[in-house]
Amino acid sequence: MFSQTDFVHMERALALAKRGMYTTDPNPRVGCVLVRNGEVIGEGFTQPAGQDHAEVRALKDARSRGHDLRGATAYVTLEPCSHFGRTPPCANALIEAQIGRVIAAMEDPNPQVSGRGLAMLRDAGIEVRCGLLANEAQELNIGFVSRMTRGRPWVRMKVAASLDGRTGLPSGESQWITSAAARADGHAWRARASAILTGIGTVREDNPRMTVRAVDTPRQPHRVLIDSQLDVPPDAQILAGAPTLIFCGHLDQRLAERASVLRDRGAEIVSLPNEAGKVDLPRLLSVLGERSVNELHVEAGYKLNGSLLREGCVDELLVYLAPSLLGVDSMSMFNLAAPDLLEKRVKLNFHTIERIGDDLRILARFAAHTVPGTDHTSPSVSK
Repeated sequence: MFSQTDFVHMERALALAKRGMYTTDPNPRVGCVLVRNGEVIGEGFTQPAGQDHAEVRALKDARSRGHDLRGATAYVTLEPCSHFGRTPPCANALIEAQIGRVIAAMEDPNPQVSGRGLAMLRDAGIEVRCGLLANEAQELNIGFVSRMTRGRPWVRMKVAASLDGRTGLPSGESQWITSAAARADGHAWRARASAILTGIGTVREDNPRMTVRAVDTPRQPHRVLIDSQLDVPPDAQILAGAPTLIFCGHLDQRLAERASVLRDRGAEIVSLPNEAGKVDLPRLLSVLGERSVNELHVEAGYKLNGSLLREGCVDELLVYLAPSLLGVDSMSMFNLAAPDLLEKRVKLNFHTIERIGDDLRILARFAAHTVPGTDHTSPSVSK
């Protein structure tokens, strides 16, 4: 169905899409390559929200170099949009340019598009094919796909641990278990996320900034704090700079006074209690989805990690393992009860395993298996 040449050009389009890794949010990362008579005549990738999408960028690039667009082939990593948002429909732009053929990696999961862009192109007499390197395109926009199909972000939980799965000494000392290279890599994962989430326990212990520092990025992800009782000190570093979104439990009179102080520090407070008076974690993900959060990066302590896992709120684990041992009394990665039978253990699939500096980086996703503490199958976007 697709030629080797098609693969080459789509791979280039995917490489272009990756250039928007830190900038397109909340829009998807999309790349486009225009080819005519075997020659690449234009390239582009989606710019920050409100600016040109990949197809328009590529069309402008081709025109600026004096190329004739009629009959050209457009290789695009996501179905061209068919609706008016902050920008006009890209499908219309391709039709007006008299493009002859469009090859898309995948359909747009956005219900406002979802095949309509491809249909518009076909109705205009343009040859359309879809599905080339679809898995790669989906991985690049796994958070966008999750938000469009499930109404919630893709949740990635990051943990740094010793080889025996310990995150710190009994005293609480934990800096630094992994190497500088692993820490910098972790910041790159922070940078691609829409938001970074942590808990009040981590704020009390480490007073983190929860910002991207080890890699260059044109924007900082939003910061989200789970703090049922609003115990965060007003001078905590997580409150410095851009507003922090804090989820709490019941906002009674006692918490209302604390909330007022935190709002003066620029924080936004959202009361989202569950039956126990703590934060309703599944509802929290829905709220973040409504706020256009595609990828949620979690860096928290073992208690909140365990709660998120038990409530089925985690899609993948990003684990850095250092070649060291800390011992049985040291802090664990997750607060999870042991199953009564081995067959009930939590099963995962290794998605990728790479060496980063002196450490191992493991990206693991839940297998077709119930998430610990729930009766729900772990959600999965990737195939």
